[in-house]
Amino acid sequence: MKKRQKIRSSILLITFILFPAIYFYLSPYLIIDATLNNILNGSFIIFFLMYISSFFLGRAYCGWICPAAGCQEFVGKIRSKKVKKGNLIKWMIWIPWVVIIIVIAIKSGGYLKIDFSYPNDNWFPITNVYIFLMYLFILLLIILPAYIFGRRSFCHHLCWMAPFMVIGRKISNTLKIPSLRLDANSDKCNNCRTCTENCPMSLSVEEMVKINKMENAECILCGTCVDVCKNNVIKFKYK
Repeated sequence: MKKRQKIRSSILLITFILFPAIYFYLSPYLIIDATLNNILNGSFIIFFLMYISSFFLGRAYCGWICPAAGCQEFVGKIRSKKVKKGNLIKWMIWIPWVVIIIVIAIKSGGYLKIDFSYPNDNWFPITNVYIFLMYLFILLLIILPAYIFGRRSFCHHLCWMAPFMVIGRKISNTLKIPSLRLDANSDKCNNCRTCTENCPMSLSVEEMVKINKMENAECILCGTCVDVCKNNVIKFKYK
């Protein structure tokens, strides 16, 4: 494992350990609850920052920082089954959720206050037994699909955060905004499929190299394919 992947795994381990203290700030429900009270809360701010970051870093958040991703990567070491493609479910979750937030915000008169810690000033929210049970349910929602359907199934099928970055990336591509990307030299490829076998998102990286199209909505720019390739076929570039 190259140094870059050791650093990435360490960051994911740290954010996963901190997950009980920060999962309130990744909550889709709390955005609705706060909007009903005319409050722009921490979850809203974090999701907005994810969206903005995707213009310049794509879905790198998913590959380097997300605590749910960290949880799935460690599960993937136990259950390495590749996931089948298909991501309509997360859009069926995301679209109605965003519409509900917009409708509530309009009907309630918009946002009148910013409260990052809403509704709890406690930086370790799972001290409440009911909230702790909710945390365990979320963990189950992340881990169980990985065992049943394949590695990082939650990212592919259920994640309510991913669509923000997918949309941001598509806008970035349309406007040709310089951003972090993968770049490949297909002439160096010897078709060993090491990149494809090691991709945590189960992407056919080898095929992407062959057709010289390294852009994929499900790519999380983790750099695994970059670091496992012995021929240095794939590289990171900011272009």
